Amino acid sequence: MRFHVTTLYPLLYRLEERKLVQGRWVEKANQRRRRYYSLTAEGRKVLARQRRNWQGFVEAMSRVMGVENA
Repeated sequence: MRFHVTTLYPLLYRLEERKLVQGRWVEKANQRRRRYYSLTAEGRKVLARQRRNWQGFVEAMSRVMGVENA
């Protein structure tokens, strides 16, 4: 997967609107201000659920294809 800045920041803004991540600005002397993001409690719950769903999908595909995870 590749992310370009034109798709990454709109995604982060949407996640922030949904309260899945929280952003904060950090300013340091003689540097540009930067925005740092972290998962919220709700974001961690959603991530855990998505990981379980993905694992189920991978297991089902492995059974169908007769292969194991690398």
